[in-house]
Amino acid sequence: MKTGFTAVASVIGVGVAGLAYGVIEAHRFVVRHVEVPVLKPGSSPLRILHMSDLHLLARQETKRRFIRQLDALNPDLVINTGDNFCSADSLQPLLDDMSGLLQRPGTFVFGSNDYLVPKFKNPFSYLLWGRSQQATEPVPELPHEELRQAFTSAGWLDLNDKSETLEVAGHRLTLRGTDDAHHDRDHYEEVAGPPDGEADLNIGVTHAPYLKILDAMVSDGMDIVFAGHTHGGQVCLPFTGAIITNCDLDTERAKGLSQHGRGGHTGWLHVSAGLGCSPFAPYRTFCRPEATLLTLVPRP
Repeated sequence: MKTGFTAVASVIGVGVAGLAYGVIEAHRFVVRHVEVPVLKPGSSPLRILHMSDLHLLARQETKRRFIRQLDALNPDLVINTGDNFCSADSLQPLLDDMSGLLQRPGTFVFGSNDYLVPKFKNPFSYLLWGRSQQATEPVPELPHEELRQAFTSAGWLDLNDKSETLEVAGHRLTLRGTDDAHHDRDHYEEVAGPPDGEADLNIGVTHAPYLKILDAMVSDGMDIVFAGHTHGGQVCLPFTGAIITNCDLDTERAKGLSQHGRGGHTGWLHVSAGLGCSPFAPYRTFCRPEATLLTLVPRP
């Protein structure tokens, strides 16, 4: 009996320790630095800050301090791939914390947690289905149009099922994006087509890196695609990494830089592990919350 009690206590102790570690890791914010050889030979470097999945609550002071410090990285362009906030009263703190970045050139798409208040979901459903399921009951909306207005008023380009051209640091960039594919808001057909031959770089932007979006963008000749949504797996294992991606992307590419081939074309893919997580699952393991500064350099 004593042995059985000791075994149960040990299991409980390991579980509590793991949860405590996960909560601590969720506050260990880091800036990743990545170099991508994607520009035309002879081009000057281009610095892009990729931020995603902030899931901000006004009370999250450590995260808010980290966001405020990102402007000091001096990026040429900010790409925001959605899921910015979790509650209506977090909108103004979000805009306050991003005020420096909003003075820089930027683009954005939305994720589900820009549109809808997060709800509790059974964590085992992620393991069963490989992705979270849409709510069957009505979910309150977040003030997403106010967020959109704030971003566009600052000069950021709205790429939700839209395409735009932007001159940044001496580079002509053509960007196309989709609305949130995780909740079937995406309409890639609105922006589909061949790349801009006059552009120095053709960029795709989406929140959730579903293969249908990646395949379409790369087939159409996008040089690089930016996405978020996966949280890098969020609960990862040592050595093996992510267990799930919350979409149909393979776990080996749950975060970071990789390549994607389709239709005779190959493009770069950068998936951000994001800066936050659902308030109902405020933990990470072996997957620190991150923003990434990508330095784009000429191809060899």
